Amino acid sequence: MLYRSRRLEALLGGPLDAISYEDIAALVDNPEAAEAEDLDYKRELPAADDKGKEELAKDVAAFANHIGGVLIVGMAEAQGVPSKVMDCDISDAHQRHLQQVVARNTAPAVRFDMRALHKPGEPGQGFLLLAVPRSPYGPHAVTAPPTKRSETTLRYPRRGASKTEWLTETDVATAYHRRFSDASHRGRRLAVVEQELLHTLPASNVAHLIVTVCPEVPGDMQITRDSYGRYKEELLSGGRLLGEAASVFDEVRIGSRRLVASGGDPRSYWYNQCELHRDGSGSWAMRIGGRMSIVDGVEFWWTDPDTVVYELLSALHGLGVHARDRSGSTGTAVIKAALVDAPHSHPSGPSKPQMTPMPPFRIDRYNTQLGTRSPLSTQFCAYADSQSAALLDDLADGGTGLVQAGALVADELFHAFGIAEASPVTRDGEIRSEEWSPELRRNICRWAEAHQISVLGSR
Repeated sequence: MLYRSRRLEALLGGPLDAISYEDIAALVDNPEAAEAEDLDYKRELPAADDKGKEELAKDVAAFANHIGGVLIVGMAEAQGVPSKVMDCDISDAHQRHLQQVVARNTAPAVRFDMRALHKPGEPGQGFLLLAVPRSPYGPHAVTAPPTKRSETTLRYPRRGASKTEWLTETDVATAYHRRFSDASHRGRRLAVVEQELLHTLPASNVAHLIVTVCPEVPGDMQITRDSYGRYKEELLSGGRLLGEAASVFDEVRIGSRRLVASGGDPRSYWYNQCELHRDGSGSWAMRIGGRMSIVDGVEFWWTDPDTVVYELLSALHGLGVHARDRSGSTGTAVIKAALVDAPHSHPSGPSKPQMTPMPPFRIDRYNTQLGTRSPLSTQFCAYADSQSAALLDDLADGGTGLVQAGALVADELFHAFGIAEASPVTRDGEIRSEEWSPELRRNICRWAEAHQISVLGSR
């Protein structure tokens, strides 16, 4: 789901997409589950008349304009504490109606998720969960016709403690300024995070893939003695490429408002370095393995399409896990990937090292049966980049959404080499098994099966 909250997940017993009807029913008379700035209860949510539409739009926009939150429909409350299970209409038709009400009565339209929890034995009745992330596009206004003459047409709600308050003119102006400055800030932040990693890489003249992720809504990873020990263990045991058993990192240290993980030999072709920032941003540099060839007297270095895609998906997944699960970021993130023949070829890269230069770089396929190279690239490329956006949950969950995001980014990287698309994956989130080498095919298909990802051409 779009919204994640460590506090609410601890209260409810798990992520919103995993909790049950019984988990919500068990909140009755629990004072710790009282209404708060991120939690609200409603007996029902008909939203049939002007007042009902106004109330729904107000409740959803108030969460989006603050820190996000969850509206639980089908529960009565007494002084803010859940007091009685009421059960409400959770039919598909009613859910579509609520989606339409929010879309038509908020501006810009608030994005949110809805999940129905069916009451055992009574189809169509139960709880509705409306999960609203903090929005980077606020302030969101309620555009429903005001039901009180004293109210203006455009009203900007915000959650305050357990109630809804209204933004003043100054608040609105500040929020609009923040919307546009935040968008500019995310672009600058993405560039800074990428550049800082580039300038700490060991001197090298081999090809690198640099993947950077910057959440639109920053998180806050706390670094203490206890948390560092936990994060270090996670990275040393779980910082792996997709389908692999072993981690690619063998060292994790603390940097300035970040964790720095590295692995491999900085003097060889195999090396990884990753910087994971406190705000959920992160950048991962991977050296790209390849082969040397000579054609018509021209020597060049090349790598396979599946190698690039495999490392790209692995980096996006690892950075998504960090942003969501360590820093608590939610919603969407901006992504940038850069493929370079050497770090100094990046426009923001380090100085050219005093090393023997490598020959030009390209992407071609290795024919394992014939042991020969099958040309794909129509030109050499020293620097290729791609930018996109994705839901953090898609990156962190490692399912079809991750493959879809990776395919979009990979296609743009490949265009710089004159290749129409990254054939190992599709933009529908599928794996083309025949486009993978035998070694990587085992890893990617093992991972795809575990995450219920469609594999084309599999037997």
